[in-house]
Amino acid sequence: MMTSSDTLDIHTHNTHILKVVLNRPDASNAFNTQMAWDLIGLFESLATDLQSIRVVVLTGAGTKAFCAGGDLKERNGMSDAQWHAQHLVFERMVRAIIACPVPIIGAINGAAFGGGCEIAAALDFLYVANDAKFAQTEVRLGIIPGAGGTQTLARSVGEKRAMELILSGRTFSAQEALDWGLANAIYPASELLDATMQTAQTIADNAPIAVRQAKNAIQKGRHMSLNDALAFEIEAYNRCVPTNDRTEGVLAFNEKRKAVFYGN
Repeated sequence: MMTSSDTLDIHTHNTHILKVVLNRPDASNAFNTQMAWDLIGLFESLATDLQSIRVVVLTGAGTKAFCAGGDLKERNGMSDAQWHAQHLVFERMVRAIIACPVPIIGAINGAAFGGGCEIAAALDFLYVANDAKFAQTEVRLGIIPGAGGTQTLARSVGEKRAMELILSGRTFSAQEALDWGLANAIYPASELLDATMQTAQTIADNAPIAVRQAKNAIQKGRHMSLNDALAFEIEAYNRCVPTNDRTEGVLAFNEKRKAVFYGN
């Protein structure tokens, strides 16, 4: 498992929860090439860690920003070739986040602009501070969202809403993010992380194989026809049946006690 780096502050909480902080507060937590590589390393490692980490909480350092997107100071003066080479890293970063089998909850503690909004939309669900703000500002820079935003934002808020937000580049509020389906709940900034960690703990206490299979079924099934998605759900369900966790869950229910799951 990856440890903290120059760009990420990583800590394990209560054994099974990984708290990941985007840690470039002087740059509003904008991701540079190194942060992108660090995120790739982290989330690709989680794809092979089948035991310890059951939930990831992703947030930003400080109170000003969750993530201001790609670091434009690093990009200043780049040639087309350098820009394309860097963007391949950013593409791999967002794919690693989306493909992570472990649930990822966003604690959006401030501005999520450009690529920061794209990272937020790529997460499984979000809790947001009441003063958080979002925007896909790329068209103002002569580009378009290129870290999944045209797809993930549209899947969260609907095609027509995403069309308006991406083509205008306008800022939208935490309340709008909640109303439109991007956010799941709003909290005062001082309560955001605690509320997120409470939900993370609830998920971490559940059977980890079942949680991962449920995420897999939701994530992949939405791109299938209903009949194919129902068949895929049963495949995911059947992966849970022979596990010790399934035996423990039923036994604990009948013994009127809390189940203890080991992920096997």
